[in-house]
Amino acid sequence: MTGARDFLDSRKLELGPAADQATHPWRRAEADGIAWLVLDCMGGPVNTVTEEVLSGLDAALRDLAEAPPRGVVIRSAKPGGFAAGADIDSFDRISGEGAVDLLERGHAALDRLEALPCPTVAVIHGAALGAGFEIALACDHRIAIEGATFAFPEVNLGLHPGLGGTFRLTGLIDPVQAMTLMLTGKTAHDEKAKKLGIVDLITPERHVRAAVEAVIAGKVDPPARGLKARAFALEKARSLAAGRMRAEAEKKAPPAHFPAPHALIDLWEAHGDDRDAMQRAEIASFAKLLDSETSRNLRRAFFLRQDLKQDGRGDDGIAHVHVIGAGEMGAGIAGWAAIRGKRVSLGDVSPEALARAIRQVARICRDSHLDAIETRDALDRLMPDPKGYGYARADLVIEAVPEDRDLKARIHREAAARMKPGAILATNTSSLPLAELARALPEPARFAGLHFFNPVAKMQLVEVIGHDATDPEVMDRLAGFCGAIDRLPATLRDSPGFLVNRALVPYLVEAMVLMDEGVPKEVIDRAALDFGMPMGPVVLADQVGLDICLDVAESLKSALEKPIPEISPRLREKVKAGETGKKAGRGFYDWSGGTPHPETAQTGPEDLQDRLILPMLDACMECLREGVARDADQVDGAMIFATGFAPFRGGPMHYARTRGVDEIRRRLQELADRHGDRFRPDPGWDE
Repeated sequence: MTGARDFLDSRKLELGPAADQATHPWRRAEADGIAWLVLDCMGGPVNTVTEEVLSGLDAALRDLAEAPPRGVVIRSAKPGGFAAGADIDSFDRISGEGAVDLLERGHAALDRLEALPCPTVAVIHGAALGAGFEIALACDHRIAIEGATFAFPEVNLGLHPGLGGTFRLTGLIDPVQAMTLMLTGKTAHDEKAKKLGIVDLITPERHVRAAVEAVIAGKVDPPARGLKARAFALEKARSLAAGRMRAEAEKKAPPAHFPAPHALIDLWEAHGDDRDAMQRAEIASFAKLLDSETSRNLRRAFFLRQDLKQDGRGDDGIAHVHVIGAGEMGAGIAGWAAIRGKRVSLGDVSPEALARAIRQVARICRDSHLDAIETRDALDRLMPDPKGYGYARADLVIEAVPEDRDLKARIHREAAARMKPGAILATNTSSLPLAELARALPEPARFAGLHFFNPVAKMQLVEVIGHDATDPEVMDRLAGFCGAIDRLPATLRDSPGFLVNRALVPYLVEAMVLMDEGVPKEVIDRAALDFGMPMGPVVLADQVGLDICLDVAESLKSALEKPIPEISPRLREKVKAGETGKKAGRGFYDWSGGTPHPETAQTGPEDLQDRLILPMLDACMECLREGVARDADQVDGAMIFATGFAPFRGGPMHYARTRGVDEIRRRLQELADRHGDRFRPDPGWDE
């Protein structure tokens, strides 16, 4: 993709500089009676829509309205894409009436664009997100460069579109499809956008000029709204559809926790037949949501993700990865690394295991929406390697065999003898002490933990764990490797269970204790869901694998000072019977019909929710006090992106601060007095 700047240069045109680029990032050029407004924000590889972008656009449009050209084209000079949405950094600085005023001025600018008396065309390459998408929607036509994508991710920040997207998208395409895009934050790729009616044309970059000429000359008919879209002008039809949307939204986003989707549905139901009313209501609703605790915490989660991502921006120097073990985890790690462009060899003594692994990787490619060519390329980069030839070529060797200390130690010794000088050896252990595993290695400085979570293709976080002898350069390269394969590294110090499993085990074990006390599993899981966890602890245990839960719990029970209750006999019985959860089709739940959704009218003990959640917080505090994690923000980010810890609460440590540290300490002590020493508050709460 050559980009707008190269196209204009090829036409022997200059992008005219504005008086002050820092406050007016739009460039203007003209050719054949067509004015080009090109967005080029300073200070970054992508455009973000700021107050200066909108005021600069408004000023440029005022000039164009005085002497309208034959047509106006809006596009980006950034190779990375059209616009990445609004400047989220600025959201904390605006509130109340200030937010309403800013939104009204932004709406006025886009209304001015929409009202120009000549055809307006947005040419989109890369991503048009949020406010960037809304600028494109204010144009009469949209041309997508091959590979362009469109999305409204605001719902992930506890918001909905705020610069006219709610009424412009529902006014352009099938309103139910438009609402679905806004309610889910999902992406519409170029072909889907064309099918929905978001874009008029898809073209390669080299044909942009011809496409623009055709659109401005009226040779391209915009997509027509169908009968279904017109039907939703009727209030009764909208009310019926809105009811179905609310029921669907409540499954994953209950209004008490996530008000934005429900506010959006209310907007459309009440004002879907009155654009002006919907515009006014959109502004008021967005400003209100911006001040909500949910949005503040979801924005916090966004920045926590950015912080973790920053740790993975270094150069990894890793071209070839050799993975030992073709089980579910090993196949997942190998497949994801190959999908993200690494050369990978996958070793296992079992040809059958390797064949299953290749089939698993093909499924991962399908689930990741790779096309046929991308899938072929990923599979070409992945080599089944029963003889272990990849050891000698690999820059990184990852061991991913079962949690057996002796087995891992033997494999590590064999790997060290076959690896090339300077290569890194990493273990995917979920709980075994790295310091012990490192003792038998000739180069313990080049050994570390690289703990992925299952399923690898969906779980964003990877724990990068160093023991006392690990070379800092190894840690940096492993963090860079995570970034290179689009994963979030949490660099941690070696400690029993590291961070995530150290926090999860008390949560899962307490659920077993509660079941042994007679509390139904559905009641336990419902309490966690009501708190905001993505799934209850019993469903989670089944998903992780009851055998793995048992191994980790037993490992931590012998390694931690704080007592862990005796392992539930029913957990041992399930594992012995082979009912290990989702992978076996049955665990505590029957998985034959898909993921279980526990529903019950029963209630549990009044302290049920605290018995589940507060041990997690206490374990996080212990990890923070012991220096396992860098700081509270890293703890919060790791728990949100590895466990799904209620993101609208901002992470476990942020939740503790919000609820009150004294209250958390007092409540833990109450639980300890009532249920035992496992609830004893960590000394870190006193600091």
